[in-house]
Amino acid sequence: MITATQGVKLTSQCESCGGELVRDVGQFIDRGRLWWGVEGRCQACPNAWCEMDTGPAPEDIRQALLTKHGPARLHLADKEASLVPVLLALREMQHLSLGEARLMAADLMEVGLVGTSVEMVYLAEGLRNRSVTVTITSSPT
Repeated sequence: MITATQGVKLTSQCESCGGELVRDVGQFIDRGRLWWGVEGRCQACPNAWCEMDTGPAPEDIRQALLTKHGPARLHLADKEASLVPVLLALREMQHLSLGEARLMAADLMEVGLVGTSVEMVYLAEGLRNRSVTVTITSSPT
């Protein structure tokens, strides 16, 4: 089973006391599922929390990861591959309608899908489980 993780440390002002708030944010794959998490702690007061969930990360976490690590691009290795396993994998993994999956598959076949490296590893694993050959590359920002 594939595992991947990516994180970044962010600082901001604590809403409780005005001190420095440090947040560790990230995405990871665990037991075949895509997860995101945040741990926050103020350096000056007891304000602290931890939050985790499955599925796509909130946009602020995604943007922090993309800013720090850059985007990754997922490509079909064989442009002539059958669309059926691609559509099945995308619908299953992304919980998409058939129309949404077709649009995403068209992007995958033409220019590739772009996201965080963890998101692309997660999609690649699901596609490979359906015998679809894909590659992941760094994507210019």
